[in-house]
Amino acid sequence: MHDLYYKGRIHTRVNHVKTGYNNKRMVKLGTEKKPLALVVNSEARKLEVEALVADNELYADITVDSSVDENINELNAILNKPVTTTFDKTPNRNDACPCDSGKKYKKCCGK
Repeated sequence: MHDLYYKGRIHTRVNHVKTGYNNKRMVKLGTEKKPLALVVNSEARKLEVEALVADNELYADITVDSSVDENINELNAILNKPVTTTFDKTPNRNDACPCDSGKKYKKCCGK
């Protein structure tokens, strides 16, 4: 169909092709395709980090280099993800009060 058929609007097929689904997503860090790049100072520390990586089912390329500072920031970022805080729903006015006083919420704690 011609673009003039849509009275000046962008052809829907062309628009979908340009802004369609993203099939080329980035690979997640810590997987087989994109392992963590970690640098440690000693063999003993390498064994500790390998155990930590294995416990969390991650993949990492660990190099031992005593002349460079230790760099395990990628591992720390994955292990210490922020947790979403959730709050309990406040009860309705006529529900029983959560403090177990036996009164309705509107007469006890909902003042």
